[in-house]
Amino acid sequence: MSHLFQLNKRSNTILLAIFTCLLWSSVYAFIKTGLKYDSPWFFAAKRFIFSGIILLPFAGRRTEYANIFTGHLKLLIQVTALQIILNYILFYWGMNLVPGALGAIIVGSQPLITALVASVMTNDNKITGKKMSVIISGIAGVILISSARQVLRLGSAAEIFGVLLIMGANISTSFSNVIISARSKGANPVALNALSLLAGGFFIFLLASATEDSSVIKGFPAEYWITLIWLSIISAAGFSIWYKLLQRPEVKVSELNLWKFIIPVFGAVISWIIVPEEKPDIMTVAGIIIISSSLLFFFRGIKGKTLDRHINK
Repeated sequence: MSHLFQLNKRSNTILLAIFTCLLWSSVYAFIKTGLKYDSPWFFAAKRFIFSGIILLPFAGRRTEYANIFTGHLKLLIQVTALQIILNYILFYWGMNLVPGALGAIIVGSQPLITALVASVMTNDNKITGKKMSVIISGIAGVILISSARQVLRLGSAAEIFGVLLIMGANISTSFSNVIISARSKGANPVALNALSLLAGGFFIFLLASATEDSSVIKGFPAEYWITLIWLSIISAAGFSIWYKLLQRPEVKVSELNLWKFIIPVFGAVISWIIVPEEKPDIMTVAGIIIISSSLLFFFRGIKGKTLDRHINK
């Protein structure tokens, strides 16, 4: 995995951001499959523990892990608490309470939340008119894609509570992104990810043991294990790449998170390819066009000297 981080020429940042979003776009379908057989927090806990184990050999020397404990312990605690524990507890809880389309829209608002958090916590992530226009267009595209696949509704108090939980998850992961960008210099991103996944996974496992029916000793079909392994690989690779991108001094956390608008785009296209009953429709295509054109509008000036300034300092 480390060889990916050596490709630091020009458009490498954008390519890796798009690749990571492509990985994350398959998460929701696989989570839905896994939850057919397992309870939410047990499933999340096993996913993160497996992810951490998968990553352990990839950080390089053992001293990289020692460096996290001796030089970046506060960062490890913050990332574990915000990105793994709080984010995913709120996310899984909230997604169980709201309709899928509404949940996708709330999750899709994360670039806006990140931009707001970054503008408050840092001096170089101010919200410009151009950036806000991309955020508004991106959210509009997410709404079109989500509403085309399921009727939007919000009725019960439980659903309203679910929306608040997912918003809380967005805020938590936004703070984590900003903290990693500002304070993780010198920390190996793979080691940081591995340790935070393991610590967060074990914490969620203990929480699940106290609140959910035990599913540890159940016999699961092959579909469950394939799903769990794939989700574990996504967490291992996705977070490691994203943390590395956030560490680059030329990368602004608010701009990097704009690429998350393409997650529902990839999700729709993947569904068209692998789900027989899923077919392109006008609203989804319109949403894809709006998101794609807004991102091209924002990043179109990244070439030559501008490109070097943004992604290859």
